This record gives sequence, C-alpha cells and structure tokens, in this order.
Amino acid sequence: MGYHAVLGGDGAIGGATLQAIKARGLDGKALTRADANAMKADELVRVLDGTDVVYNCVGLPYNSALWTTGFPAISNALVTACEKVGAKIVYFDNVYLYGPAPLPVPFDEETSRNPPSRKGKARKTAVEIVMAAHRAGRVKATVGRAADFYGPGALNSPFYISFLENMLKGRPPQVAMPEGPVHTYAYTGDMGRGLVELALDEGACGEEFHLPVGPAVKVSEMAALFNRELGTALKVTHIPDIVLRGLSLFKPLIREVHEMSYQFKTDYIMSDGKFRQRYPEFASTSYEDGVAAMVAHFRA
Repeated sequence: MGYHAVLGGDGAIGGATLQAIKARGLDGKALTRADANAMKADELVRVLDGTDVVYNCVGLPYNSALWTTGFPAISNALVTACEKVGAKIVYFDNVYLYGPAPLPVPFDEETSRNPPSRKGKARKTAVEIVMAAHRAGRVKATVGRAADFYGPGALNSPFYISFLENMLKGRPPQVAMPEGPVHTYAYTGDMGRGLVELALDEGACGEEFHLPVGPAVKVSEMAALFNRELGTALKVTHIPDIVLRGLSLFKPLIREVHEMSYQFKTDYIMSDGKFRQRYPEFASTSYEDGVAAMVAHFRA
C-alpha cells in the first residue's frame, strides 16, 4: 500500500491534514517547496512516486496576478503527475469561485460560479482543471472546499491578521468587516479530518463538498471568545470601507484584501449539509475549543 502525500504540508491546513492522516493509522508525508515546485509536473512525479493519495493544500502569496497564473499551473502539474503515478487527488479549495455577490443565504455547492474578483476567477479555473481531468478519466479527484478558517498555525486567518496578532500585544483587534453580518467559519483541524474522510471514500470521487463549518456568528461573538481565552476585554475596531479604499491605493496587500470585501458586507453562510449527510458521525470542533487551541498555539 502506498502513502498519503500532503503538498503544502508546512501550512496550517497541510499540517492539520497530516495529523488527521496519522490519526487514522495511515502512512503520511508532508511535502513542501523544498521537496518540489508544485507548478512543475516532473518534480511532482519524482516526489509522488508510490503515493495512493495526494492532498493539494498548496497556498500562494495573496496576490491576484500570481494567483491568476500560479493556481492553474499547480492544477495542471498535479493532474499530469497524479495521472502518471496513479494517485488520487484530494483538492483543498476555498469559496472565492462563487458569485456574483451577494451570494444566496445559505450558499451550497450548486451556487453559481461567476466570481467578481480576479482571485475568484483564478480559483475557479484551477479547480475546473482538476475536475475536468476526473471526468476525462485521467485521474480520480474530489474537492473539499472551506470557508474562512481559523486555528493553530493559521497565519492567514481573518482571526489572526491584525486580530489575534493585535490582541496578543494588548491592542484591539481590527477587522475589515462591519459588525452586522454573520459568517460561518471553519476550524483547521476539522478541515484536515474532513479531507481525509473524502480521501478514504471512493464514492466521493468526482464530487465537491463544503467542509464542516460552525454556526453563523458575528465577529464580535468570536472576539468575545478570544477575550475570554486571553483574559482581556478588547473591543473590535471595524475599518470603514472608505479607509480600506484609501489604503489600497498605496498598500498592495490592502488592495488585495479590498478586492474581496464584498464577502464582508452581507451574511456569508456556507451550507455544509452535503458533507454532513454523507458523514453523519463527523464531530466538529466548537468555536470555544477551536479558539482555545488557536490562542494556545500562537501564545507558544
């Protein structure tokens, strides 16, 4: 029997997936950029020989131009390599491909895919490459799609950047979203376990699943959990849209964040009903426990 390889194994989701693989008594291996360039099929073939399952958890810097070329290149290389070595693909995706905004409440796997952002278009193209290869019989593939996530190691989480990052320094957390809308969030550990469920289920091949999320909550409710864990009483600072627009003129990262600001302005509730129906025994991590684990990780 071959092993389970995690591309992007040094990231938050890749690390959680590797933990979940080992918890199921399977042979897992984390692969990083040091092992292979995920955009080059020949390098992937070299490191993936002997694998049964390849989890694509590769991330890229938050840059639209890089995403536009990078994620499709990764998908093409992944399909070519997995076709050659005979490995199944479990593709970790996000929700940027959905659109136009505002999305239905809740939105599910059948929601229209006409994204209003460059990053969304890039993610749509990348996942379509993988699923087209599955339909053509080149590879077996399944998709696990995540909402905004949080948890140990999640440096790109909306609850780390300027949020927990600030709180650990005694400063108020800052967010780009207003207080009113509610959102569903995903815990990194649950994402990893969910991907392994998909990997071990032959019936999931050719399907796309929303990975488990918690209940819809306001950002202030999440802040209250972080405050309780930290023993603080820091109030959330909401950055007005007009300020974000101004900052985006001379700060590239803010410009990239502002492109996705439509996600913050209305209720953004992801349905995980398809996954729950197929895996009714899957136990999700509560926001309370997830926040506690995230705080403990970053405190350390």
